Parts: sequence; C-alpha cells; structure tokens
Amino acid sequence: MDATHQVIIIGAGFGGLGMAIQLKTQGQHDLLLIEKGDDVGGCWRDNTYPGAACDVPSHLYSFSFERHYPWSRRFAPQAEILDYLRHCTDKYGIREHIRFGTEVTEARYLDAHGLWQLTLSDGGTVTTRALITATGQLNQPAYPPLSGIEDFQGPHFHSARWDHDVDLTGKTVAVVGTGASAIQFVPEVARKAGKLLLFQRSAAYVLGKPDRRYRPWEHRLLKTLPITQTLDRLRIYAANESRVLGFTSLQKAMAVYQRLFRRHLEKHIADPSLRAKLIPDYPMGCKRILMSNHYYPALARDNVEVINHGIQSVDHSGLTDSTGTHHRADAIIYGTGFRATDFLTPMTLIGRHGLTLNQVWRDGAEAYLGITVHGFPNLFMLYGPNTNLGHNSIIYMLESQIHYIQQALAQLPATGALEVRSRTQNDFNRRLQKRIRDTVWDKGCDSWYKTESGKNTNNWPGFTFDYRRQTRVLDLSDYDYPH
Repeated sequence: MDATHQVIIIGAGFGGLGMAIQLKTQGQHDLLLIEKGDDVGGCWRDNTYPGAACDVPSHLYSFSFERHYPWSRRFAPQAEILDYLRHCTDKYGIREHIRFGTEVTEARYLDAHGLWQLTLSDGGTVTTRALITATGQLNQPAYPPLSGIEDFQGPHFHSARWDHDVDLTGKTVAVVGTGASAIQFVPEVARKAGKLLLFQRSAAYVLGKPDRRYRPWEHRLLKTLPITQTLDRLRIYAANESRVLGFTSLQKAMAVYQRLFRRHLEKHIADPSLRAKLIPDYPMGCKRILMSNHYYPALARDNVEVINHGIQSVDHSGLTDSTGTHHRADAIIYGTGFRATDFLTPMTLIGRHGLTLNQVWRDGAEAYLGITVHGFPNLFMLYGPNTNLGHNSIIYMLESQIHYIQQALAQLPATGALEVRSRTQNDFNRRLQKRIRDTVWDKGCDSWYKTESGKNTNNWPGFTFDYRRQTRVLDLSDYDYPH
C-alpha cells in the first residue's frame, strides 16, 4: 500500500486543477491528483473535434484568480482553453502532484481507520484522509444502440473520441445526433465531405453566437489596464445571470430568445421544408440552447441532407431509417453527447458499512449542495449532482464548491471525519426537486439533464449567486463526525 495522503483529487480538468491550486496556495502540499489521461484538461483535452469551442465568453470561462489571460477571441476555441489549463498547471506548480495515465477503479472507505483506500488501474492502492472527485459530468460518451453497427465496414467514432486519421474529404458521412458538439463539427465536416447525412432525433434551438477576434488595440488595453477584463467579466456574468429567469420563475421571458431563434433560422434557411424540420417541438430551454453562426448555413448546403427519422439498423454499407429507406455512408460520426447522469462512473465507491454509491443512487444521483453524500465521510464532489448550469459559467459554480470544500478540509484535524446528515441531505434535495418541477426543464422533453425515470439530477434551478450564498459558510450542524 502506498503512503497515505491528506488529500487525493480524481481528475485534472477545471475542477481538479482549481481545487489543487487553492489547496497548494494555502500551504497544503500533501496532495495527489490522479488523472486517467496523459495531460491535464479534462473534456478540453478529450474533445478535439473540428470546430470545438466554448459557448461561454472567455473572460468568464476562466478562474477568478487567473483571469488576465490573452484570449484571442470572445469565445475561446478548444486548443486555447487547453493551453490556458496547462498554463495554470505550470504557473502554480501542480504538475508535480499529478499521476497521469492512471484510473481509479474502486474507492473504499475504511471505517476502522477513517481513510479512503483507492484501487488503481495498475493494481496498486493508495490511501487518503479526504477524497475529492472532479471527474465532471461530460466525460463518458453516450453511444446510440444501433442494431448491426458491428457489420459496418467504414470508420465510426464519437465526437469526443475523434479519429483524426480518418480523411473525410469527398466521403459520404452520416452524423447521428444534433447536440452541442454536433452543431460545432457539422459545418467543418460539411465543407470537406462529398455528402453529409444528418440524422436528427429532435431539433435544437440554435441562436447566433456573438463571437469575434479581439483587435490589437483591445489586447493592448486589456494588458495595460487589467481592470478592463475584470469589468468585462462582471458585465458578462450579470447579463448571463439574468437569463436564469427564463428557465425558472419568469418563463415568459423565453419569448425574447424564441424570436431571436426564429430570426436566426429564417435568415439562413430559405427552404420551407427544411426550416420545418429544424423547429423544435418542445418549449425553448427544456433542452440545452445552442449557439452557432455556422450550423444553419451548413445545413442549407447542397451536399447536406437532414433526416428526421430514427435509425432502424446499420449494415455493411450504411444506415436504414425508420421508414425503411437505406442511406449509403462511408463513415459514421456520433454527436450523441454523454452519459451525464452516470456520475462518477465507471468507478465503484463503497462507503461506511459496505454501502455502495450505486445502491444509494439507484433512484438518481443526489447530494447535499451537490458536494457531500450521507454514508460517505470525507468524500467531496466537484460538479456533482444538480450543479450544472444552463445560463452561466460552470467555473463560477466550481469556485463556490472549492471554497466550501476548503472549509470542510480545515475541520478535519479536529473532527477526523465529516459526514453530512441524512436529514440535511434529504431536506435539501426535497426542496431542490420541488423547485425543478416549476422550471422549463420539467415541461415534457427528454434531455441529458434527466435520468430514464425523469428525475433531473444535473441542473441547478436558480441563481448562481444564491448557490454561492449557500456554500459560503460550512455549517458544522449539517454534519456528523463518525469514528
């Protein structure tokens, strides 16, 4: 067994790196980050598909403690965000604490010792006083159950596992799915492919993206007067935060964005039959609202066909839709998103008295403040259940969680262990689910926010500043101290 660490963090994306930086800044050097990949970055390392970029402006999609960064444009592309995370890793000396190329297969709480024992993919073990998971919600690709896919003779891959060795030039490419990744890579593929077949299960609401490169004089201003980037950050935050009303208590406000959607669609899609295919049949906001300046123009190209029928089967040469029509294809790309409700998979977590997290979460994941779970002492989650956003920057939420976890860790020398009380967790989630029932997310559509049973386990149903208020001070009366 390896030596015991005070803190182990699983994952080296935004959450894990932000947590490690804050702990090290406070003088905690006995920490270990376990990362399954060969580099930092999380989803920004994994998603290298053409056109990958963020849909939150760069000045806000960054750490508050490392905000003055020379972003090239308002919405940063994937490679630039990855470089930013590498910059933060090296600037704050975190790389020396990371064990790359290693997965955690099991984490077990040892009641007698008050420690977490982690079993690693190489067969080794390591123990820790406090375990922090930072695996994110968008790290396990969701593959559609296509009958006969094993017979297909061409390449097929998920957008999060893009095969850059496949040359799509002049090929007939079938794209399955129309999620946030698809609207970014479809325009890039359409420019190269001979033909692109887009299999759409449900249309998405797509708005124009107010993106542009920063001009030289703006870079000089941002460098000379860093306060300008801070002010822009605050402006973006305030504008985005107001949008939550359209999802929650003032859903009529979505009418403004509905008009923007219609205007954007009509500007780029002249064909009435195609336009009809691209109008969603669910309330705006029920699924994630997407942004792109290139998606609709790509669908209007002569070499692109939108097929709004389900896929019946796949054979060696292509796909057959639900009407029985066969479509020949040279390659298949899945833009079908992630198993977002399968938190912490494929790890097995075993808490006190042998209780597994899968047992506790059999009816859907839940936690207190999305951070702690009854029965699992000294386990803290970043980007846990019901902390996802539909309107603002997840980095703001992560920093709220990081601050809360820092307070919890500061109590461990005196308490030994912290376990959220069952009543505290249940009361919190009862109130939270009641609030979600009044949101647009519960208006009759299926989305990656929900489990198969219909429980929304992903989204925070309110203002981010309210979440920060609730996580600002750790209340020890919410916790027990098991020995």
